[in-house]
Amino acid sequence: MTPAEPTAIFTRSWSLYDLLTEYNYMFHREIYKGIENLLKLRVDPGHYHLLDLGCGNARYLAPCLKHVAPAIYEGVDLSEAALAEARGYLGELSAQVTLTRGDLLEAIESAGKTWDVIFTGFAIHHLMSDEKARFFRAAGRCLSEKGWLILVDVVREENQDRDSYLDGYLKFMRETWTKVPQHQLEEACTHVRDHDYPECLSTLRGMAAEAGLHSSRLISRYAQHHTLVFSRSTLEKV
Repeated sequence: MTPAEPTAIFTRSWSLYDLLTEYNYMFHREIYKGIENLLKLRVDPGHYHLLDLGCGNARYLAPCLKHVAPAIYEGVDLSEAALAEARGYLGELSAQVTLTRGDLLEAIESAGKTWDVIFTGFAIHHLMSDEKARFFRAAGRCLSEKGWLILVDVVREENQDRDSYLDGYLKFMRETWTKVPQHQLEEACTHVRDHDYPECLSTLRGMAAEAGLHSSRLISRYAQHHTLVFSRSTLEKV
C-alpha cells in the first residue's frame, strides 16, 4: 500500500468530502465547536505553535483558529487541491502559515520542531496498527512539555472487530447520507471498506501511554466519531 492510496478518493475529488461535511453527516459542526472551546482553555493563546496533519482544506479548523489564533500554523496533506483551498480558508489568520504537500506519518517522524498542539482530523484511521504506534511515538517526541495531541477520528467499540465496525458504519452511511449522489456514496463506501482501520479507545490510549502521553480525555463523541486529547502533563482544565 502506497501512502497515497488511503486518501486517493479525496485527492481526486475533494468536493466529495466537502459535500459530506456540508450536510454535517460526520458531525463536523458539533466537533469543531468543541475544538474551539478546547483551544480556548490553553494558557498560551496567540503564542502556541500548531501542526495540522492531514489538514485537508482546513475549512472547519480555520474558523476556530480565528478565535484562538496560534503564532505558527503548519498544515500537511497529500491533496494539492485541498491545500489550494486551505490557503483561502487560512488567509485571514494572523499566524505564520505554512502548507506542505506530504504524508502525515512521514511529516511527523521527520519533524525537527516542537509543537504545542498537534491536531489531526479523520486521518489516523487510515494507518495500520504499527503505523499508528509510530505516529504516537513521533507525536510524543515532538510535543512541548504541556503540549496537546488532539485527535478527531472514528473509533471502534471495545472488543468489536473491524468487520463488525465496517458493517455498522456502512449501514450508517447508506441510511443517513441521503443527499449524496448514489455513485459517490458507493465510491465512499468502497473507500471505507478498503482503507479504514479504526482502533478501539483502549488501544489508542495504550499507544499514547507507551509514547509518554499518559494523560487523555474524551472530549466528545457523536456515534463513532470521537474527539480525544492526549498529553504528557495532567489535563486539569480539560
